[in-house]
Amino acid sequence: MSDVTQILKQIDSGDRSAAEQLLGLVYDELRALAAAKLASEKPGQTLDATALVHEAYLRLAGKQTFADQRHFFCVAAEAMRRILIDRARQKLRLKHGGQQERVPLSVVDLATQAPADDLVALDEAFERFAAVEPIKADLVKLRYFVGLSEEEAAATLGISRATASRYWAYARAWLIESLENKGD
Repeated sequence: MSDVTQILKQIDSGDRSAAEQLLGLVYDELRALAAAKLASEKPGQTLDATALVHEAYLRLAGKQTFADQRHFFCVAAEAMRRILIDRARQKLRLKHGGQQERVPLSVVDLATQAPADDLVALDEAFERFAAVEPIKADLVKLRYFVGLSEEEAAATLGISRATASRYWAYARAWLIESLENKGD
């Protein structure tokens, strides 16, 4: 049993000091995961990897039990995804500038679609996909949001690597098709 899994069990049994130990053990991995997620975001974000980790950890701390280390990281990745989606939706609200985007005066060409639009559209497509293909959606979460390799994700889901590869190809094609035809 890993140290993280052992500490998660201590937290479940009510040991408050174990929560501090947990953050120390998983912080670097969570920060790397958050940095990877933010790397695809537009520069100039007000949320950095450290803030994303802290916000996700606050959402997780003491609110749920975790079976093991992998389960913890899967839930943490989902929490980070939700935080990024919520922030993207917030940016799209009229109160927060709606569709307007801050652009330096030196920039001539404006993007036709804001990154927040892309993230919200991806989330909506992903939610539709998860409703019809839950196992394949879990694979997408593990690969894209947790950052697991194909082999690790297959092992987590209890499927073969070949099946994971087929599921991944199908999920990508489904999501791309859905995003391309969202205006139809």
